[in-house]
Amino acid sequence: MLEVKGLHHRYGKAEILKNIDFGVEQGEVFVTIGPTGSGKTTLLRLVGLLEKPTSGFIYFDGHQVNNSEGQRLEIRRRMAIVSQKPAVFNASVFDNVAYGLMVRKEKGANLRHKVMNALETVGLAGYDRRNARTLSGGETQRVALARALAIEPELLLLDEPTANLDPVSTSHIEKLVTDVIKKSNLTVMMATHDMFQGQRLADRMGVLVAGQMLQSGKPGEIFSSPRGREIAEFVGMENIIAGIITSNEEGIVDIKINGNAIEAISNFGVGEAVYAGIRPEEITLARTKESTSARNTFNGEITHIVLFGPLARVELNCGFPLVALITKRSAEEMNLQTGDRIYASFKATGVHVLKG
Repeated sequence: MLEVKGLHHRYGKAEILKNIDFGVEQGEVFVTIGPTGSGKTTLLRLVGLLEKPTSGFIYFDGHQVNNSEGQRLEIRRRMAIVSQKPAVFNASVFDNVAYGLMVRKEKGANLRHKVMNALETVGLAGYDRRNARTLSGGETQRVALARALAIEPELLLLDEPTANLDPVSTSHIEKLVTDVIKKSNLTVMMATHDMFQGQRLADRMGVLVAGQMLQSGKPGEIFSSPRGREIAEFVGMENIIAGIITSNEEGIVDIKINGNAIEAISNFGVGEAVYAGIRPEEITLARTKESTSARNTFNGEITHIVLFGPLARVELNCGFPLVALITKRSAEEMNLQTGDRIYASFKATGVHVLKG
């Protein structure tokens, strides 16, 4: 459905996007995640043909998009975009949703049928006569989504669709997007800074940092095996510890960190500077040094404990900082307190070795 090759974009001397390559299959949800200012909105605007790239190529449905205004308009009519802060007219919800259809010269019973069907799809049946300016943020976002769906696009572009909404409205929009996709086999490209939202909605994801697509793949691959430190930090791998590989025996390496050694699986060679990444949930805590299959066990002092919901976030000093995420019940059963010394263990297979 969509293919982007070697895309670059500048605003003046500022390089916003650098050598972007990715593709989106028919019926797929492709989510671009990245911090604020990484270029996500610019990328959507280029894909949506609202701007022309400085260089590179965009292919839609197998055809290269050229600079012909006629061709760009023709392809643009097959897309719809919902922005982070959608504009609504000082008019009825019906007229707002009908706008794109009227531009396309739809009229009469056919127009009304499409508008009312779109409103029903987004859960706004009965809202058609209300003034769109009187709606809540979540309802306004649904009007914008209905306006996009009414024109029956082949590709739907969503730019941070829940960024300004409360958690309940966010949940409703996410469910709505999921339901619409399943019902219509719609192809969707979405941008968000919320990595967990991306994980919930995406078939595949691309991580955009400082204008570069650093990694793309299934959400599980990106969250469990990030390719570099920037990606690891963004997807919540709190333990990213700098070290040097001191041995490598058939892929089992020792990483020297402040006089300690972490065992891991890696193809990096001896002497290479790396980062050892350990997800907090991969770490187990115990009062005693028990017999375990985990290859890494360190004694450390608890420096901070934070309880949230059913979980406890435990910060340790093991000669290097370490954060563990365990259940609140486990923390209470062990009676963990700040200042206590405790053993932290994790498997060699739980260590992600990243290039330093």
